[in-house]
Amino acid sequence: MRERIHWMAMHGFVRGISTRFARRGDPQGRLIADPAIRADPVPFTEELRAQGPLVKGRVVYLSVDHKVCSDVLRSEDFRVLALGSNLPGPLQWVIDRTKPDVLHPLQPPSMLSVEAPQHTRYRKLVSSVFTTRAVAALRDRVQDTANRLLDDLEAETGTVDIVARYCGQLPVTVIGDILGVPEHDRSRVLEFGEHGAASLDIGLTWPQYQEVSAAVQGFNDWLVGHLRQLRRNPGDDLMSQIITASEASEDGPLTEQELVATAGLVLAAGFETTVNLLGNGIRLLLQHPEHLQALTERPELWPIAVEEILRLESPVQLSARIATKDLDLAGTRVRAGEGVLVYIAGANRDPNVFDDPQRFDIERSNAGKHLSFSGGRHFCLGAALARAEGEVGLRTFFERFPHAALAGDGTRRETRVLRGWATLPIALGDTRAALPS
Repeated sequence: MRERIHWMAMHGFVRGISTRFARRGDPQGRLIADPAIRADPVPFTEELRAQGPLVKGRVVYLSVDHKVCSDVLRSEDFRVLALGSNLPGPLQWVIDRTKPDVLHPLQPPSMLSVEAPQHTRYRKLVSSVFTTRAVAALRDRVQDTANRLLDDLEAETGTVDIVARYCGQLPVTVIGDILGVPEHDRSRVLEFGEHGAASLDIGLTWPQYQEVSAAVQGFNDWLVGHLRQLRRNPGDDLMSQIITASEASEDGPLTEQELVATAGLVLAAGFETTVNLLGNGIRLLLQHPEHLQALTERPELWPIAVEEILRLESPVQLSARIATKDLDLAGTRVRAGEGVLVYIAGANRDPNVFDDPQRFDIERSNAGKHLSFSGGRHFCLGAALARAEGEVGLRTFFERFPHAALAGDGTRRETRVLRGWATLPIALGDTRAALPS
């Protein structure tokens, strides 16, 4: 009963009121209630763009303007918010008293939902280990992993689900190596990610809520045991280094709850968005064989191609911030406590920044100006690793399977914040021998 009450207060009420608001044309209500927007957000984002840089919804403002979105993400006058923390008083009271005793990626002490000084402390700790130099050293490991996975695919005939067999396996293997996850546990971690991805959404149905709750609970239970094991027997992996750095920190060691939240975010974010990047990239490139030909002839274009894939099909579609004081934003007076929904997918197609923004262009000179990794103090810590996995993973796949082709429509994930493919059938075609690392 407690779980059902929590769902009703956190999601059921929001889902019901959003459906009513959507019928009246409210953009936030439509975003939550209209499945057509999840299937193809472009018409909706362009509709918002036509209404100006900042659009007032019934509950929050929305923006697809690149400058506004960038400014909000970088501003000290806006803060992140915990899931369900900005609802009307009575609902908030119910949520606080019925929420499960389990860590959630959008609730404290997760880095996604706290600001300084907590956020500064957690980020400093992870950054001390997850350095650019350390990530650069992982490139060979990414290459070796990609080669092994594609070796296994060479024996396949007919059609394969490339998400299950490659796009999901590559990042979970790489992040598993980095964070000391035993090989026999990696399939469980991937399963937790697949079923828990909707935890970033609001307005879940009761069955979705149950599935997400079970996944988050399972992930937490596993992670607590994993971290205790690493504390007893640390290895040379980065997670062991994070634990060691925490215990030696001048700010004092993280509590177990803080460590679980920090490690869980690094682990989940380290593979979840990359699954989407790889799936989105494979589909986009197969739809544009002229670009694959150009990449074969000019492989130096791969880094730009990855940025362009991130721009057009951002793995993270939106984020939200709350104003900490009254301020002017794009000519509108935003009051303290009011929210702004930063629609990253729309900002990434702003014609004031990107020429012909709906076109997929692997030679776009400013493709890297996308906001897919957020911005400011909450800029994605794993951006360099995601870029490396995207470049190596996509290039190696198409070098090995130059005759791959789409073999069906595939199915999109039923999530709004994250955008990617749940399944993507691919006919691999003839193979080419693996290239050396």
